[in-house]
Order: sequence, then structure tokens, then C-alpha cells
Amino acid sequence: MTDSTPPSPQPVEGNPYAQQPAATGGNPYAQQPGPVPPGAVPPGAVPPGPVPAAFAPPAPPAPARGNLALGLLTALVVALVAAGVYGAIVGATEYEIGYAAVGVGFLVGFAAGKVGGANPALAVVSALLSLGAVYLGQIIGIGVILADLGGISVTEVLTEHLDVVTEGWSEEADALTFLFLGLGAFAAFSGAKKAA
Repeated sequence: MTDSTPPSPQPVEGNPYAQQPAATGGNPYAQQPGPVPPGAVPPGAVPPGPVPAAFAPPAPPAPARGNLALGLLTALVVALVAAGVYGAIVGATEYEIGYAAVGVGFLVGFAAGKVGGANPALAVVSALLSLGAVYLGQIIGIGVILADLGGISVTEVLTEHLDVVTEGWSEEADALTFLFLGLGAFAAFSGAKKAA
């Protein structure tokens, strides 16, 4: 008669307590270890958990701020665009709108501070650029009004008749005009400080 008891496990490399691989018992369909696809966890392995903070890669650095030249360039571009929008508003309504002047100043200062950082020169330059932007916006507004009255283009009024436009501005300028200039400059200074 044949013995049907399985043979006793043999020690692995001299270790009597080492586990032996399980016998398939002659089953041709038993699962055999094979290659593991990339990204899969092999059977019996512990899936990776979160990486402890001590071994985590460092966080990316914050975006660089404090570039004075880029802040000044941004303030100049925003001042020119805001002056055009303010001039269009003045020309369409035929009124100087204080909130619009404050908005021009705040946009100039905020953009400069956001891009340029906390450099104190940015707040001062933003205030000066805001004065110029509000003034230019008022000049453009007068040019729009004169272009509508004369039936010519705004560009023609501002290039060929700029002396008439500036003379009209100086004749129409009153305390409210200078108040709007001052409010725009103050808003630019404040906006630059807040954004930095």
C-alpha cells in the first residue's frame, strides 16, 4: 500500500521554521506566481499608504513676487487701458464720474502691487500713474464729445486738435475735477499697499 501522507517539509537553508511554498497537489489549474503588471500590487503585499511628512517632497516655492520693473510695467499698461475705458465712460455720459476715477486708481495700484510686491516705490509711482490715467481719461472723454459734435473720428480730434481739447479741459476744470484726480491717486496708493 502506498503512503498518502504528504512528505514533511524540508528546512530551507538550515532554518527549520521557514515556511515552505504550498504544494499545488498536482493541480494543473492552481495559480502560479507570475509577472505582476506595472502599477499593480503583488498578492500578499501591503499597498503603499500616504507618505509621511518627513519623507514627502518639498512643496514648490511660491511664485516670485517683488519684481519692481515688472510691477511698473504692469501699472503703466493698466493705467493706459483704464484711461481709455474711463474716457469712453466720460464721453458716453458727458459727466465725470468719481467712482470711475477711484476705480482707475485702484486698478492701477492693485495690479502694480500684485505683480511688483511690497516695494514702497510702487505705491508712489502707481499714484502718479493714476493721476495721469484719470487726466488722460478726461482728455479722451472730451475728445469723444467733440468728435460726436463735429462728426469726425476721436483719433482725428486727439491727434490734430489736441490743443483745443486740452484748452477745453483747462476751461472746464473745477474743484470736482481735481478732487477726482486726487481720489484716483489715493485709491492707487491704497490699492498697491493692499495687494502687496
